[in-house]
Formats: sequence, C-alpha cells, structure tokens
Amino acid sequence: MQTLVDSSLETALMKEFLHQKSNVKALKTEGLKNRIHRLKKLRTWIQANRRRIHEAMYADFRKHPVEVDGIEIFHVLSEIKTAIDNLDRWASPKKVDAPVTMLGTKSRIEYEPRGVCLILSPWNYPFSLCVGPLVSALAAGNSVIIKPSEFTVHVSALLKKMVSEIFEPSVVTLFEGGSDVSQKLLKLPFDHIFFTGSPPVGKIVMKAAAEHLTSVTLELGGKSPSIITGSASLRDAARRTAVAKFVNNGQTCVAPDYVLVDEKIVDRFNSLLIDQIKNLFTEHGETFERSEHYCRIVNGKNFERLQAMLQEAVAQGGKIIFGGDGNQESRFMHPTVISDVPPTSRMMNEEIFGPILPVVVFKELDEAIALVNQKPKPLALYIFSEKKTEQQRIIRETTSGGVCINECGIHFLHHNLPFGGVNHSGMGKSHGYHGFLAFSNEKPVLKQRKGLTSVSVFYPPYTARSKKLMEWFLRLF
Repeated sequence: MQTLVDSSLETALMKEFLHQKSNVKALKTEGLKNRIHRLKKLRTWIQANRRRIHEAMYADFRKHPVEVDGIEIFHVLSEIKTAIDNLDRWASPKKVDAPVTMLGTKSRIEYEPRGVCLILSPWNYPFSLCVGPLVSALAAGNSVIIKPSEFTVHVSALLKKMVSEIFEPSVVTLFEGGSDVSQKLLKLPFDHIFFTGSPPVGKIVMKAAAEHLTSVTLELGGKSPSIITGSASLRDAARRTAVAKFVNNGQTCVAPDYVLVDEKIVDRFNSLLIDQIKNLFTEHGETFERSEHYCRIVNGKNFERLQAMLQEAVAQGGKIIFGGDGNQESRFMHPTVISDVPPTSRMMNEEIFGPILPVVVFKELDEAIALVNQKPKPLALYIFSEKKTEQQRIIRETTSGGVCINECGIHFLHHNLPFGGVNHSGMGKSHGYHGFLAFSNEKPVLKQRKGLTSVSVFYPPYTARSKKLMEWFLRLF
C-alpha cells in the first residue's frame, strides 16, 4: 500500500514539474508587465488577508498580530514594493566596457530566468521565509514549486490557499506534506533550489542538487555571536539583545546565539538584560506564560531538545541566572539566561534556536575574537561598542554572513543589503536586487565587428610578427 502511495505522489510531483517546464519559454519571453502584475496580485492578497495570516500564526505559535505584521508581513510587502519599483532597471541589459584586448567589441549582460525553481521554506518564520524568496523568483521570471514546513500546519494550509487563489499552476504551485515530499522533490532536475533551514539539512539539499548540477541558495544558521565590549552603551546592548534573542521564542536564524561580554561590565549587563526581557515581554506584573507578547516553541520535539540541552549545560556546571522553567503541554519555555556554560557542551557547539542565552565572559578582546573564530563561520555577528577601533578590528579579524554594529538582526529587513551566510551558515545572497540575481542567469553577450579585430592578429599561423605583437601586448599588463 505504501508503495502505491509513494508512486502516486511521485507521479503528481512529476506532472506539476513537467507542466511548469513546458511553460518556461513563455515566462522567459513575456513582458515585465506580466511579472509586475503577479507581484501586485500577491500584494493585494496579503493586504486583504492580514487577519487570516494573524490567525494562522497565532494557531501555530501564539504570536501577537503586531509581531506578525512587523516581521512576517512587513518584510514581504517591502520585498514586493522594491521589486515592482526597480524591476525595469534590474532586468535591463547592462553595458560593459571593453578592455584594450577587446577593442571594437560591444558587450552587455542580460538577465534571464533560471527556469523551474524549488523553494523549501522553514517553520520558524513560515510566511515571510516562504513568500520572500517567491517574490524574488517571480521578479526574475521563473516558475516555482513550493514545499513549506509541515511543522506549521495552519500557515502552510493558508499558503496553499494563497497560491491556488492567485497563480496558475504552470507558474506557482505548492505541495504540503512531510520530509518524504521534500525528498521526492529533490530528485527532480530543478533549475534552482532555494532552501532555508539548518546546516545538516542544507547538506542533504546540496548533495541532491549535485546529482543534477542544480544551482542552490542555502540560507542556513549557526551560532551567531554578540560581542559586548567595555565601551558599549549597555542599556542599548541589553534591550536590543533581548529583542533579537527572545522575539519568536528565540526561533530566529539571526538571533544572537551567545553573548561575549567584557568581565568589567558583565554584572551590570546581566542585570539590565533581565530587566529588559521583563519590560519587553510582560506588563502589569503578569507572568511570561500568561503574556500575549511572548510566543511558543513550535512543537514538543523542539521543546524536549531545548530542555535536554539546558539540563545538560547545568549538569556540566552552567548557572541559570534567569528563567529555566517551562510547560511541555503548552510548549511554553521561559526566557533563560545562563552563565559558566562549558565550551565543550552542546549548548556552545550546536545552534540553540530557542529562548536560552549563554553569557560568556572575556578579559581581553583577543579572547572573544579567538572564540568566534574557533567555531564555523556564523550567519551574523553583532558588535556593541562605541570605539571605532574595536568595531573595525572585530570586523577585520572575523568572518560572518553579515554584521550589525550596536544592533541585532535588523539587517535582515534591509532590502538593499545582500542577506546570506558563508560556508557553514549558507551560500548565495537574497533580498531585493540580490534576490533577483539569485534567481537569474547573468548571461554575457559580446558582439564583434566585421573585418580586422584586436584578437584576429593573433590567429595562427604564429609568425615572428605575431610573436612581437604578443610581447608588446604582455607588457601592457
């Protein structure tokens, strides 16, 4: 029976893939106004269905609607507006100057869609991290098959309804389901795959893509550090760290995974951090569990993982400064701050992806930089310092997908900045123009003139004259 189910699923996936493949030429040759029309339809649907998005996000995370608007919806609408306003410029051929060796030629770069693309989106920001890449793919003129996460069933169901109401299946279609659906999709010869998720699954995606030499954009994660020096504005550092870490219950790829704090200020920072967590996520003396401003862990499996990680850290000598408790039935986990976590613990070597923040003390900046460099290159690095020399040194001596100075996480919402990781934290960039490029083939076009050209003088047979000319040419460089 299972074989019949698998066969039926594979047939359905292949049918939709071939349907989109047959439409590639039409999408490639249509006018930009058609792409813009699709983006406007998407924008209209989102604006008309904000309440439904709020309800789906609440059902999956118990998330406040203002938080949904501020992160999930704002990001997507910003991407759509940026694409609509700039698509004509992005897609126009770019003239390229000829070097001396190519005098007489005319060159340009043209931007063509990659073809049929696959978007594998995650559960932590299930709307924006699905629809954001979709905007870029449509702006570049592609067709798209989407596989959202099975962990956020309410948002995934709404995404499916959105796709069916807006798009023809030959342009965009969506398949719900578990990892079996993803595995079968990855067997198909897509023209590009955009994956957001964990590094271990990213490796699986990349391996599958290699079978078809399919290009990939991998937005992964890792242990993004925050370095807080003695010169930092501590109140800002505490408030901005608290927001970036505990919004979405810490389930954010660019959340600070641990903070490195100068020993001279660590006690003051910890005190301010705890105050800010309370001020931001509770009011009127209520508990975090009753607060409408503090959402939930996505499922029981991740709750158990986080509790096990915390218990292990404590057993190895970690000291809980704040929080630590939770309720498995409601998937509530109290915002937790912990110190003295051993460097060999899981907590200091695996991405936490939850509301636990280790505080690590350093004496000299050298120590903080060395600790960051001992780990795989992170998706983001945060610097809290009022000294330009400290800021520049940290940037110069570390590598990360992105950097914020005196801020955390908001570079993700800046659509003019390329967003992405490096090595372990991902490859390729997205958002705005960089997202358009991710889903485009930059095709060089060169046009040569008639008759004698700058390169024809070097055609064989190779004579004494051509040898002298080559000697002269080489001296130019």
